[in-house]
Amino acid sequence: MKAIWNNTVIAESTDTKIVENNHYFPMSDIKEQYFKSSDTHTRCPWKGKASYFTIEVDKEKNEDAAWFYPSASKAAKPIENYVAFWKGVKVTE
Repeated sequence: MKAIWNNTVIAESTDTKIVENNHYFPMSDIKEQYFKSSDTHTRCPWKGKASYFTIEVDKEKNEDAAWFYPSASKAAKPIENYVAFWKGVKVTE
């Protein structure tokens, strides 16, 4: 699977996990140069506290377009530190 934003592959993996129709990519399979930590956090009732990344490609920013669970709940442990996308990031094979 590939995650693409601004015509650039920002993550690529053969080991994504699908939860609630989102592909979660292992942290090791994202291209770190495009990811900047965000101060945004949200809480999912069953997965726990989410942290976010802003994606930056060619000086264009997509605020909080990627999220992950650094300390996932017991039920969500399989996706702990896996990254998912939204806000126009295309996930495709």
